[in-house]
Amino acid sequence: MLQGVTYTPVTVFVFKKNILLLLYQTNINLMAAEILTREDLAIFKVELFKELREVIGSHPAQPRKWLKSYEVKDLLNISSGTLQNMRINGTLAYTKIGGLIFYDYEDIQKLMTATGPHKRS
Repeated sequence: MLQGVTYTPVTVFVFKKNILLLLYQTNINLMAAEILTREDLAIFKVELFKELREVIGSHPAQPRKWLKSYEVKDLLNISSGTLQNMRINGTLAYTKIGGLIFYDYEDIQKLMTATGPHKRS
């Protein structure tokens, strides 16, 4: 392909024997063609997924800012009643929007740090 020339895909033909023919319209009024095999596309797919994994893997997942009740119960391993008591006595701050209750992840971490680990007897 020529440098400085823009190629706009116009038509894709699929032939037997797994060959694709891509026709391009260029900005200099030429019609260009490129032949791709399914093998070329498979190689491209593998390379694309490899790069995506690298990009996604290089950014550690950050916890969400707000958690729903079921997430807090799972995280703290507590029942619905215990969570309600923590709201009522002010142990755990919350925000209610409509019928949903949300908890700040940082508040939960502070609570876990303040109480510390407990040994089962």
